[in-house]
Amino acid sequence: MKQKIDKFVEKVLGRKVNKGLLQYFRYLMCGGVATVTDISILFFLTHIFHINYLVAAAGAFLTGIIVNYSLNTILVFKSSGEVKKEFPIFAIIGIGGLIWTEIILWILVDKLNIYIMFAKMVSIVLVLQWNFFMRKKFVFAKEPILEDETIIHKN
Repeated sequence: MKQKIDKFVEKVLGRKVNKGLLQYFRYLMCGGVATVTDISILFFLTHIFHINYLVAAAGAFLTGIIVNYSLNTILVFKSSGEVKKEFPIFAIIGIGGLIWTEIILWILVDKLNIYIMFAKMVSIVLVLQWNFFMRKKFVFAKEPILEDETIIHKN
């Protein structure tokens, strides 16, 4: 599946892409699925059930973490197979992302009176960077680092 995604990305870009960048594109795709899940739940909870947007955002974000972890271990990062060790760190980083999301939403919605769904889009762009680099460094750090097609194992 990773190879199919990589070939698709290279076809869309019309050129060969290094492995690190392909990994980031796979992360974006997995994040896209998790984000659609997150946004759908946020919309459903706020617009159908009229749940407070901060409470709804937390529930939606946490559901997105589960979807994201599952897809990331399959398509993006090399999992150690120790879900009991990986997932808590993955989730803690996600909670850090949730805190950033909540702060951004609070500022944009409460202080600047911006529509919740637009504010959510802004938070996604900002929190995405936090999540990728923190998870790459702290959750899946034992995977090989790719440099110019040569695999170098971290110690």
